[in-house]
Amino acid sequence: MMLKANLGVGPWSVFYIGVSTRLPLTLGRAIQVGGLFMILLALLLKTYPGIGTILHMFFMGFFIDLINPLIPEIHFLANQVAVLACGTVIFSIGSALYINADHGVGPKDSMVLGICKKTGRSIRLIYNAMEIMALSVGYFLGGPVGIGTIAVALSVGPIIQFFLKFLPEKEVRKQSILRSIFH
Repeated sequence: MMLKANLGVGPWSVFYIGVSTRLPLTLGRAIQVGGLFMILLALLLKTYPGIGTILHMFFMGFFIDLINPLIPEIHFLANQVAVLACGTVIFSIGSALYINADHGVGPKDSMVLGICKKTGRSIRLIYNAMEIMALSVGYFLGGPVGIGTIAVALSVGPIIQFFLKFLPEKEVRKQSILRSIFH
């Protein structure tokens, strides 16, 4: 949704679009490669992936490449703003839900949670820092940036943290893919 609002894409999309313009990768494949890298970094931070982490990495890229060509561009400013806002809130609620589901968060969130655990910093702070880094690198790689990019970069972390307050807290599951394989 946010991509088709034409007000600028989210920071990670700026990054992945920038990567896909520099390397012979589709946008979806760039997302998959980036997800694998984030999972490896999370492992170094002792945050173990669940099945949801692996599935997220694969299916996110797959469906981006499959569905993106089918969605029309949005041209009227009021509609663009509404679609960007709805997309940002839906994305944030979805992130909060799968973080809380405890079946393994997405690769980016796995990396963020690992950094939070290691540093003791808040999700909001680390998530926003990662969004701004992805935006900066993506911009220099040629990814599209607009006013919507800034809005998404500064709002997703706080929105996720806000919605997590309404979900029941769960004890972090000790079982993960790696632990179930190696133990």
